[in-house]
Amino acid sequence: MNTSRVKFRHLQAFIEVARHKSVVKAAGFLNVSQPAVTKTIRELEEALGVALVERDGRGIRITRYGEAFLKHAGAAVAALRQGLDSVSHERVGDAPLLRVGALPTVASHIMPRAMDLFLKERTWSRIKIVTGENAVLLEQLRFGDLDLVVGRLAGADKMAGFLFEHLYSEQVVFAVRAGHPLLASERSPFAELGDYTILMPPPSSIIRPFVDRFLIANGVSSLQNQIETVSDSFGRAFVLSSDAVWIISAGVVTSDIGEGRLQTLPIDTSDTRGPVGLTMRTDAVPSIPMSLLMQTIREAAASRPLIAMPSAS
Repeated sequence: MNTSRVKFRHLQAFIEVARHKSVVKAAGFLNVSQPAVTKTIRELEEALGVALVERDGRGIRITRYGEAFLKHAGAAVAALRQGLDSVSHERVGDAPLLRVGALPTVASHIMPRAMDLFLKERTWSRIKIVTGENAVLLEQLRFGDLDLVVGRLAGADKMAGFLFEHLYSEQVVFAVRAGHPLLASERSPFAELGDYTILMPPPSSIIRPFVDRFLIANGVSSLQNQIETVSDSFGRAFVLSSDAVWIISAGVVTSDIGEGRLQTLPIDTSDTRGPVGLTMRTDAVPSIPMSLLMQTIREAAASRPLIAMPSAS
């Protein structure tokens, strides 16, 4: 092993190949040729003395050596970026950029209040808030594209190299427009769900396994007429203008329910509760502005409005 031959470009190329699971896509992202990426990966493998990627059908997969190295490569690149940022900020007197990933439910339910509190601290920090699926946000955190993620606790296999701080627990609800026929029905909602369009979280979302298990446990093995979406704006508009049923994290629809636009079906969904909190890399040392931001997020989470959850009738 010749570690002196390992350069930043090697780490960057390997991280992007691992992220995209494709040399072609990595080359496009890095704006270099495919042969250049292939050559860079081979140089890295020669320096380490092990294979990091291998062919898998028409694509590629990361070897077990590659998976082990990836965690450290991501941490190294993230640390270097932080160092470069700190020098740049010191040199030009620029405020540090705080990059936060938030689930849609957090972005609409927690972050506005947290930002209001944070701005009063007058750190003059620049803030970038990115929303998306939990798995995508954690991947960006691992590779140094984000500094903090506010979302659900992922499975143990996805949390290596991360620290999680619990803020609160949240469950899903079955939301419908006010006056929906199911609200007046004397039958169990599960018996009639199949008669309506169901808005579902996609299979890759963090709450989908909870939803699938909950439906099966209540005798619903399949829903033929469903739309998968992570867009709260689409979900809200579609449900308000139709008889669709929206299976969604409670925080996304808190204000809609409080204002009477939406209501929840009388279904006890406590079995879908899952922890929501702050996730950071284990090697990260929060700056003073980041520490203040985390504290304001804690305060916003503690003071969040709650939905009165229905019980099964």
